[in-house]
Amino acid sequence: MSTKVKIGIIGGSGLDDSQIIENRTERVVNTHFGIPSDVLIEGKIAGVDCVLLARHGRNHSIMPTNVNYRANIWALKTLGCTHVVVSTATGSLKEEIHPGDIVIPDNFIDRTTKRVQTFYDGNELLVGVCHIPMEPAFCSRTRDVLIETAKGIGLAVHPKGTVVTIEGPRFSSKGESNLFRQWGADLVNMTLVPEVVLAKEAGLCYAAIAMATDYDCWRETGEDVNVADVLATFKKNVTKVTELIINAIPKIAALDWTETIEELAKTVNTSIMLPHSN
Repeated sequence: MSTKVKIGIIGGSGLDDSQIIENRTERVVNTHFGIPSDVLIEGKIAGVDCVLLARHGRNHSIMPTNVNYRANIWALKTLGCTHVVVSTATGSLKEEIHPGDIVIPDNFIDRTTKRVQTFYDGNELLVGVCHIPMEPAFCSRTRDVLIETAKGIGLAVHPKGTVVTIEGPRFSSKGESNLFRQWGADLVNMTLVPEVVLAKEAGLCYAAIAMATDYDCWRETGEDVNVADVLATFKKNVTKVTELIINAIPKIAALDWTETIEELAKTVNTSIMLPHSN
């Protein structure tokens, strides 16, 4: 018997529209790790069970550092999600990734400084220390569905990319932006880490839809990143992300994920070092 799929959707800046979900029910969830960013909205997309959560709150009142990433991921796990598909606004570090383009990231570089990145922190719920491997960082099968779906509906999509996650809420300096380019990174954002790490620890199949909203500040054009341009670009192109999610969800649900989820659970279990007595 195949695993029943339930998909958590975390909407980033510009994408937290609960109207994409039918038969909506709001759920208030309190977790061992605190309260999520907002209520969770359960319902269906194309007949598939889904849960929508606004990463920054529906009023966009929570800055990246203060998002309770652990509560968000644990709440989705508590509600029975098997997958997490997220949207994220990003700055492009490559000329060929234009504002408005969609990227399905396959890797990350962590430049955050203030965020808890594990559920296994000595609490009484989860015992031990979890040394989770982050290669692959994202669920390859979920990424493949997103890429094929994007191509199928005529979206230009970059099938891979490395995202540098910075602490924020400030944008990068030009020196930082050029350094990230030297590292071979493709995008810069403020939220992918620790979300991707925690999802893997929780045994959830996680993939991201990144939209480039700007060229950060590395180009010598004088058109440096600013909030107004980021929001304008996302608003202009947000239908691409929504369309991709709506079309990908039934394709994800049509696959048998039993083996994938079992392998992920095995990876998590074998990553935990339990305390031992001398």
